Amino acid sequence: MPNRYTQQIDEVLEAVDTMNTDELDRLPYGMIQLDASGRILNYNAVESKLASLRKEDAIGKQFFTEIAPCTRVQEFYGRFKEGVIREALDTSFHFHFAFKQNPRDVTVRLLYSRRSRTVWVLISDHDGKPLATTESETITPR
Repeated sequence: MPNRYTQQIDEVLEAVDTMNTDELDRLPYGMIQLDASGRILNYNAVESKLASLRKEDAIGKQFFTEIAPCTRVQEFYGRFKEGVIREALDTSFHFHFAFKQNPRDVTVRLLYSRRSRTVWVLISDHDGKPLATTESETITPR
């Protein structure tokens, strides 16, 4: 990830546990909060647009089986499971979401929060840049 975006992402992840729903929705990144089993606790507006899935239809569902089964691979799910077991996870990697309407190459950052005992999934574009701008809130295909 380019350094100028890494600092912004670090700041977001440092504060994310204390953000309310409106604050999460204003972030220019896709944000998903998962409990230790992979159940979705929070799902922000940018991620909703990216996946073409309403928040109400995502929250409470199992991310790795019901919402994004393409992520149930070692590269993604394996890292998630290992991080939950160790209660320590902070990793970034490139991933291809094979959405029917908007397939997309992205950068994923997984961060385990000891404070909330959850994993935050931050989705940025392939180069680590925000997926949306605060002015337009749009996501353009790569």
